[in-house]
Amino acid sequence: MALFNNPVQRKSGFRLTFVACLVAVIVLGMGVFTRLADAGLGCPDWPTCYGHVLWPSDDHDVARANEAYPDAPVEHDKTWPEMIHRYLASSLGLFTIAILVVSLRSKEANQPVKLPVFLLAFIILQGMFGMWTVTLKLWPQVVTAHLLGGFTTLSMLWLLTLRLNNHHWHIPAIDERKLLSIKPFAVIGLIIVIAQIALGGWTTSNYADIACPDFPTCQGAWLPPMNFADGFNITQHIGPNYLGGTMDNAARVAIHFSHRLGAIITAAYLIFLSIKLLQLSLPAAKKLSYGILVVLAVQISLGISNVVFRFPIDVAVAHNLVGALLLLTQVTTTYLVYTAVVNRGGIRV
Repeated sequence: MALFNNPVQRKSGFRLTFVACLVAVIVLGMGVFTRLADAGLGCPDWPTCYGHVLWPSDDHDVARANEAYPDAPVEHDKTWPEMIHRYLASSLGLFTIAILVVSLRSKEANQPVKLPVFLLAFIILQGMFGMWTVTLKLWPQVVTAHLLGGFTTLSMLWLLTLRLNNHHWHIPAIDERKLLSIKPFAVIGLIIVIAQIALGGWTTSNYADIACPDFPTCQGAWLPPMNFADGFNITQHIGPNYLGGTMDNAARVAIHFSHRLGAIITAAYLIFLSIKLLQLSLPAAKKLSYGILVVLAVQISLGISNVVFRFPIDVAVAHNLVGALLLLTQVTTTYLVYTAVVNRGGIRV
């Protein structure tokens, strides 16, 4: 049974929430592009850009902006990505308010309300992290938290979409024990993917993505010199401008190497989880299993392509977005196995 083919049982706000998910994907992609284009400080102030609602455009405005911020002269190729990202992110707040209003006004039973409330509060917090990313000059801890916040926002919107879709797996009684055995593995898979995304965020926040310019080796060695203590030092001081990173080579190599190792662990586990899903007789479970494997294969290919083709920005953005898609497959898996209904009548729906 397909995931979205039951419009009769859908709850109020489904379409609105689904559109919000699409917007969240665009926001996430734009945020990744902004970071990879070194445009995170394209506007040194917040929420304006050199005091402008958009950005300084004519020569007079640029001259005044450069005078006001002599240490951060205007670079037009960096101002527009930052401001577009800010406004797109702000639109998510409006979507969430609309979703919350729909939920509060709905008369349907079990209409989600707590999740939209929490989502709105989280988006406000995410906006604060966006501000701190600028005011704290790309402090890696905040940049990583902001990135994870973007993935979390998308995941919560997707979870809300699944709940409003109101679709559940109907598992034959013969598969009940298999279903129970899969539940903890689904949660572990979700945690592993989140951890790998966090490693990826820490990698890009500290500009460690180019620390290993070759593949499968790193700097010509299987085990290059690495400094894990400095690479995973989360007590870096507030104050310096972290654009371009401040860690030495050994520290960045340690971060990049850890991300590669995490990719191996993640891939192995998701293959294992997919095999577990294939053991269920439900066709939808098999389709989900194949979907996970396809997304995983694409993500691994993009990760390798990043290195082989010297980190082109389009491939790097795609790597982040497919990583988000991989996360959504785990959110979907966990949701479906925990809300599945065992059909004791012996009829598969």
